[in-house]
Amino acid sequence: MDLAISELTKDEVPAMLTLIRELARFEKLEDEVEATVESLIGSLFGPRPVAGALLGRVGGEVAGYALYFFTFSSFVGRPGIWLDDLYVRPQFRQKGLGRALMLAVGQIGLQRNCGRFEWTALNWNRNALGFYEKLGARVMDEWLLIRMNADALQNFANGEGP
Repeated sequence: MDLAISELTKDEVPAMLTLIRELARFEKLEDEVEATVESLIGSLFGPRPVAGALLGRVGGEVAGYALYFFTFSSFVGRPGIWLDDLYVRPQFRQKGLGRALMLAVGQIGLQRNCGRFEWTALNWNRNALGFYEKLGARVMDEWLLIRMNADALQNFANGEGP
């Protein structure tokens, strides 16, 4: 199978947005997708990019993507890399593309001297959890993800709300 991983280009952003929507549909979160081509271009290619993305192809066909950004750990004292999304279209699964995308992100983290490679997975996605464990990852079940959405953040930062 002819696998290829490359850094996302501006021209490929619409294709990645299609994949983002497919992932959201799979995760039953379609109504949460606010991203647009313009917002992704600004975030990934603007004057101060906040994330990076890789596009995976199989036989030249767009087959998946990985989206990542950098974090910092005071305990480790250096940056970490956070995998925000990993998605492989169903017809391209079990062919090594997911592993290749993970490896490419891991290599970026290694090049940047990252002390951690982290991500989240839905607790019902047993296939993903099994895949990650086979890679040597450990489920951190003692930690809980805490989130404020944009509205909650705005209210909080403006001193409004509870």
